[in-house]
Order: sequence, then C-alpha cells, then structure tokens
Amino acid sequence: MPLVAHTNLPTFQRLRDEGETILPRDYALQQEIRELHIGLLNMMPDAALEATERQFFRLIGESNQIAQFYLHPFSLDELPRGPQGRAHVERYYESFATIQKQGLDALIITGVNPTHPELSQEPFWRPLIKVVNWAYEHVTSTLCSCLATHAVMEFRYQQKRQHQGFKRWGVYSHRVVEPVHPLVSGVNTRFDVPHSRFYNISRAQFEAAGLHILVESGEAGVHLAVSEDQFRIIFFQGHPEYDTVSLLKEYKREIKRFLKAERADYPPFVDNYFSSQLQAILDEYREQVINAKQRSHIPPEFPEHLIIPKLDNTWHDSAEAVINSWIGKVYQLTDIDRKKPFQAGIDPQDPLGLKR
Repeated sequence: MPLVAHTNLPTFQRLRDEGETILPRDYALQQEIRELHIGLLNMMPDAALEATERQFFRLIGESNQIAQFYLHPFSLDELPRGPQGRAHVERYYESFATIQKQGLDALIITGVNPTHPELSQEPFWRPLIKVVNWAYEHVTSTLCSCLATHAVMEFRYQQKRQHQGFKRWGVYSHRVVEPVHPLVSGVNTRFDVPHSRFYNISRAQFEAAGLHILVESGEAGVHLAVSEDQFRIIFFQGHPEYDTVSLLKEYKREIKRFLKAERADYPPFVDNYFSSQLQAILDEYREQVINAKQRSHIPPEFPEHLIIPKLDNTWHDSAEAVINSWIGKVYQLTDIDRKKPFQAGIDPQDPLGLKR
C-alpha cells in the first residue's frame, strides 16, 4: 500500500514525480485500512538529508503489506547543520517530544557522519541513547543503519567498532546464513549490498553480544543481524537503501576532495560497481584531471552522462524484500492503538515465536 502525504514534506512530491503512489491525507482518511506509523530519525548531514528521506520512504512505500504508511521524520537538535538543513528540519520534521506523545509502530535510524574517533564524544551520543532506549520500550522494532548500528552496539552491548585501516567501499556479494528467519526467508540466498565505511563490527563481536547474524559477506563482513529476541532491533552495516547513483556521488565527492588537496591520492574505483567499460572511461578522465591539476587548469566536467546510463543496481530487489518482511512482521505484532509495542499475548523476549 502507498505512503500517505500527511504533511507538505517535499519528498512526497518528489516520489510522486518518480511514479510512486502517494495518497493525499484526506483521501487516506476515507479508507478503512489500518495505518502504520513509522519514524525516521534522520541524522545524515545536510547534503544527504533529503536523499536519505527519499531512499527510506521509497523502500517503505514499495511494501506490499495491507496498510497505509505514515512516515514521521525527525532529527536531533545537537547535530550540526547549516542554514538550509536546519530550515528543512524546522519546517518539515517533527520533534522527538511529539513522536513520544503520538507513538510509533516502527522506527528507522539512519547513519551519520562522525566527527570524532570515539562515538561517545559525538554531540548526538546521549540524545541517540535516549531515542533508542525509548524505542526499545515503546516501539515494536527499530532498524539501525550503518553508524547507528555501531553506536547501538557500543552503548547497549559494549562492542566498540574497529577501524579497518581502509574504507570498505563498493558493492559486495552476501549470503543468507539463517534462511529460516522471517526477515530473509523469502529472499535470494545470495545477493548484493553496498557498503561505505571505515569501521566494522565483526562477526565475533555480534556473537559476543548474543545477537543473531542473518546475512554476511566473505569480503565485507556482517551486513544484517538482529537483537537477542530476534526482532526488537535490526542491524544493517551496509546500505541497501542506496540509490543506483549513490556510490557514484561519493566517488565524485572524493575526486573533488583530491582537487582541493583534502586527500593526497586520486580515489580508487568503487569495488564491484563500475564495469570494465566504465573503468576505461574513468581512467581517461583521471588522466585529464591529474594533468589539469598539475598545470593549474580547470579540470574537465565529470562524464556523468556516459556513466549513469550504464550503472547496474544489483541490490534494490533484495532490500525491498527484507523491508517488506520487516514491515509485515511489524504489522502482525504491533498493538493496533500503539499503547504498547506488542499485541496482548506476545512474548517480548520471543516476539516471533522462534524459540517455541
């Protein structure tokens, strides 16, 4: 079922322009279809704020569950923002106090760009702990993306992320290791997921915390894991929400950093993302950029028009399937009035009934 445009958030119109079905609120209220209210704690920086909205809204809107989806974006005041980002949040986002008062059926927490080696030194640290602890008691399931996973693993399970010594950056093959779990029971046993991170939580750390690993990669490590009760907290280390061009934008951003002398080396190719044909085009562009920089000339325009039509997306279908399964379980388990996280009779220590 579709998303409901219950506010004037521009993302609704952007998705409608892309062909997504977005219901006006007045029309939705006339339908006798159950509502699901899903929070999006968007901690991404200004440049990625609206793109991240669209990515997660799109995945929720593609769910085939029989429900009307109300998305509630909010952020943390402690996150540094420029005038445009702060204006967007102030105009279109809800406050955490409002979220707490009205309740949620599920919650998604995005990643964030850290500014300190130690997460506990970040300005978002204590506010994020407050949100996660509230959600654990009042929301059926919380999905943590990338750095949100690392933060929760540290403050809730005492497992600190470890620097890899390099940036894990690309699209990697993954395998389902617990195919009976409802989140992945209908998903291909092998599928791709994008990653973009310097830090990692290892399999051994997830296991030491008593968590359950569902999907991992021999190269990129654990992607999908769940809390000890199998559902209250969902952990992503990868970025299944990424658009086809998301890694391309990161690659272009690193080239700009090279030109500004913010990094010494020209960025390497994103792993398993560019075909050999695209690599040849980008190799030629690299030579042009380096020559222009050495001569203090204006660099050529990035050949985006040659790259984008030939990029492949090998991860979206599996991402859609996992999110659909997640939403389906939230729909089945949630107390319809959102006065408590689960329906009567459901064991909060085993909400999926997997231990019976």
